[in-house]
Amino acid sequence: MASVALGLGSNIGDRIAWCRRAVRKLAAHPEIRVVQRSSWYETRPVGYGGQSDFVNGAALLETTMAPVRLLDTFKDVERRLGRSATWRNGPREIDLDLLMYDDLVLGLPGLDVPHPAMTERAFVLVPLSEINPDLIHPVRGRTVSDLLEDLKPVDHLVRRLADP
Repeated sequence: MASVALGLGSNIGDRIAWCRRAVRKLAAHPEIRVVQRSSWYETRPVGYGGQSDFVNGAALLETTMAPVRLLDTFKDVERRLGRSATWRNGPREIDLDLLMYDDLVLGLPGLDVPHPAMTERAFVLVPLSEINPDLIHPVRGRTVSDLLEDLKPVDHLVRRLADP
C-alpha cells in the first residue's frame, strides 16, 4: 500500500459539506483507505482574489493504485460531485490535489508529485501538519512542520473552522 497526502478545497456553497462528501466517496472506493483527516480551515483564495474564501483540509490515504490512476480517481470524484469547469485558481465546488505519494518524485504531463506549490501554501501545510507534522517532503528533505514554520506567521491566512 502506498501512503498518500491529499489536499481538499471548496469555495462554493456549503464548503465543508463538499469536502466531507469527497472524503466519503474516496473512502467508499475499494482501493483507497482514508487513514486520517484534518480539521477544516477557512483560507483566502490564491491567484484570483475576486471570489469567496475557501475551506481547505488534508487527508492521509493508503492505496494500491498507481499515481496516475489515483489522480484519475480524484478527477472522477470531482466530476461525480458536480465540479463546474472554471479557470485556473477560480471558484470550485470541490478540488482534490495529490500532494504526496510515498517518497515518490514524479513529473508527468498533468501530474507532478510532490505537488509543486505545496511548500508555499499555508492552506496546504497547516492541515497537513495537523495530521502528520513529521511527514518528509521528498524533494526538500524537510518535515511538513518545518516547511510551515518557514511561512509563519500564517494566522491571517488560515483560520480553523471545524473538526473533521
